[in-house]
Amino acid sequence: MEPAPTVRRICACNNLQNPYNAGNRVVLNTYLGVPAMVHDNENGSALRTIVWSEICPWLAIFRTFRLATGFRVLLLSAVAVLLTACVWSVLGAVFGLEATKWVWPMAESPTESSTMAPWVAIDQAVPDTPELVDTTDLAIADVDNAFFRVWVQLTQPLWGVFQRDVTRRSLPCLLLCGLCSLAICAYFGGAITRIAAVQLAAEERLPLAAALRFACRKWPAYFVAPLVPLLGVALAAAPIWILGLLMHFNWGVLLAGIAWPVSLVAGAIMAVLLLGLIFGWPLMWTTISTEGTDSFDAMQRSYSYVFQRPLHYLFYALVAALFGMLSWLLVKNFAAAVIALTYGAAGYGCGPDQIDTIAGKETLTTLSNVGPAGAWLIRFWVGCVKLLAVGFLYGYFWTAVSAIYLLLRRNVDTTEMDEVFLDEDAGERSYGLPPIRTDAAGAPIVDDTTAQPADDADAELPDEEG
Repeated sequence: MEPAPTVRRICACNNLQNPYNAGNRVVLNTYLGVPAMVHDNENGSALRTIVWSEICPWLAIFRTFRLATGFRVLLLSAVAVLLTACVWSVLGAVFGLEATKWVWPMAESPTESSTMAPWVAIDQAVPDTPELVDTTDLAIADVDNAFFRVWVQLTQPLWGVFQRDVTRRSLPCLLLCGLCSLAICAYFGGAITRIAAVQLAAEERLPLAAALRFACRKWPAYFVAPLVPLLGVALAAAPIWILGLLMHFNWGVLLAGIAWPVSLVAGAIMAVLLLGLIFGWPLMWTTISTEGTDSFDAMQRSYSYVFQRPLHYLFYALVAALFGMLSWLLVKNFAAAVIALTYGAAGYGCGPDQIDTIAGKETLTTLSNVGPAGAWLIRFWVGCVKLLAVGFLYGYFWTAVSAIYLLLRRNVDTTEMDEVFLDEDAGERSYGLPPIRTDAAGAPIVDDTTAQPADDADAELPDEEG
């Protein structure tokens, strides 16, 4: 009988060798007490390797940068940004400037022109030349953060409704801005979360057309999911509103004092619904994109994850915010470098004064004939580059939220992160068992040379006689 292999454990703190080692030896490498790889010295083969995704599953958040910088996600995000900004600007022009002071914090220093002209705000979000890292860019909760920036912006209409200085003219504008942004993001955000869910869970590249078809089919669920808690808030607030009308009279104040404990209970219900909505509304859309369910299941899962794992949720959000901050600095300065290098190379040919005029740093009085049209066309293409860079903010937000949903689902429901709903109607292929074939002797064997969709996986086995 061969002697049993002995083990030598190498730790990060010190190297210890078992004094009883003899004969065959198996080496177990560890880092901080966690096994990294098991080697068989005799055969020279690895018996076990560590899977960091199982020990630190939140590392999946770092995979979202590649998704967010993909052309599909950038294109969808850029269109969503442009449509949202245009709709909000039109509503701001209809209802007045003060009606939109809460709902477009995209520019670095919002001005009246950036409130009315969305392209000005997008132009201000990305500089024309790369900038050094500033301490203000390192604030996690700063409006320039790639993760919290979109979160704050998309929830601005909801926050604005509860502001004390909201007027009768700004209130309908805020409501319309919220509904329009919800309708736009329900389609484009749904497509992005669908792409992210399939890529992160199944590691398959979902075509853009399939993602758009899925978002179109599930658009009613995406749109209704955040409105269900708001309906509950309205139902809880209705009796208090009626009681407030009666408080114009002295006897109404007395009645309100008697019924005020009931009003406080209704206020607690509203607080719980709004708290779960503010922190859980992104999870609703990722639930629909991952599970293929309806709006009620999305609301139930999002509230369950928020209230059952608040610390996990906070940790994942902080990791996404820190990584998003660094990612936005990279993307913003990369776009600025592209613009600056293009202008600089052209400036060597036409001169610095001419290129400054074309870039908009000076008036177009020195240009004549078709010159101004060419300058505006150049600025248009530069604006497209900046729009794609700003689109990264939305793309990263939705892809990061998709990763956070998979992590919370793993913690709460103990569901593996590689489980995702594949929609056959949207053209998504699901793979099942490999087909069965017979060898030369007629015995059934697995044909692992070709993949087969799950619909065709029910291949008939040959009978025992054949």
